[in-house]
Amino acid sequence: MTDIHLPYVDELRDNFLRYVAVSSESDPKAGRVPSSEGQRELAKLLARELEALGLVEIELNEHAILTALLPANVEGAPAVGWVAHLDTVPVSLSPDVKAQVIHYEGGNVLLNAQKDIWVRLEEHPELAAYAGQDIVFTDGTSVLGADNKAAVANVMTMLAVVTRENRPHGDIHIVFVPDEELGEQGARRMDFSKFPVDFAYTIDCCELGEVVWETFNAGNAKLTVKGVTAHPMSSKGVLVNPILVVHDFINMLDRAETPECTENREGFVVLKTMQANPSQAVLTMKVRDHNKALYERKKEKLVRAAEYLRFRHPKASIEIELSDSYANIADAVRDDNRVGIDYLYDALSTAGVEPKTTAMRGGTDGSYLSVKGILTPNYFTGAHNFHSNCEFLPMKSWEKSLEVTLAIIDLTAKNARG
Repeated sequence: MTDIHLPYVDELRDNFLRYVAVSSESDPKAGRVPSSEGQRELAKLLARELEALGLVEIELNEHAILTALLPANVEGAPAVGWVAHLDTVPVSLSPDVKAQVIHYEGGNVLLNAQKDIWVRLEEHPELAAYAGQDIVFTDGTSVLGADNKAAVANVMTMLAVVTRENRPHGDIHIVFVPDEELGEQGARRMDFSKFPVDFAYTIDCCELGEVVWETFNAGNAKLTVKGVTAHPMSSKGVLVNPILVVHDFINMLDRAETPECTENREGFVVLKTMQANPSQAVLTMKVRDHNKALYERKKEKLVRAAEYLRFRHPKASIEIELSDSYANIADAVRDDNRVGIDYLYDALSTAGVEPKTTAMRGGTDGSYLSVKGILTPNYFTGAHNFHSNCEFLPMKSWEKSLEVTLAIIDLTAKNARG
């Protein structure tokens, strides 16, 4: 088993606290990549640290995509990559993370005395499993950013350990990308010639032991309705209210196929936003399903609903646009490319971690990379409650995540040495 000494744990924690201190929340209204300058600042910080660790081919491009290589010191080992994202999610909380490490003794946790913000055990019973442990929390005003800076710290600490101890390894390729929270926008702009790996990993999910190589198929839909305006004196038979037309569309959706009514591998359509005035209404939606055929069927239902609206409201202009965001990693798994998954399970065994294979109700940058030919499974950081001010990261679980990362390095190098 990989032996994690106290200095590694301190380094892991300190790296994380340094990275979350850089505000890098993505901005869905920016219309550019990166969507926020904080992501570029974090990438610059990481580039300096990668250079200090001795990595080569360090490149930070105009989209704040940072790539680097730790060249192999053994022959014949597979080239392995890690992908982590720079942004934190925009959920109308403070973009500035003030992390704190609390030794949890049980019960409720006071995050912020001044604002009376608590994590209450009744609402988050998962806390009970971590009594007696150090846990990283926020001050209650922001997300923690373990999604995904816990992964960034994991990768950077792994590189420090491997270089400092001169551990055997094959080529290790690193890429840090922006705007994952806005639909893998950074990954979509990667130059894959700078990421020549046999397989890769993301570290972008939940509790101890979770392994993900099955994600949603994901898409977006936008319904645009242009109505007909008229003064109330002469509205009868003339006025077409676009808001009511959109309301008719919403009423045709299956109320049982929403996030709050589904679980596990059940897909959904969720309404995101609506902007409306007397002339035009625009409704945006997300479409999700693990099953590709059911995913396509959900999109087709939206198209048919729009067609019915055109029949019912012939005076209105009604358009629906559909786009795919990412795909299910599982659909890219083949017998000849699943070696990265096999190494991951072997690494979990080496670290003494019981795997919890999970069909993620979401996606990762690996969802996009896998479709592009780089199979990229995902494993745990150990954190809970992503995208909320109750997000927390138990240190012992996170240490195990680092053990798994180091075990992947050791196992791939051992395989090369025979």
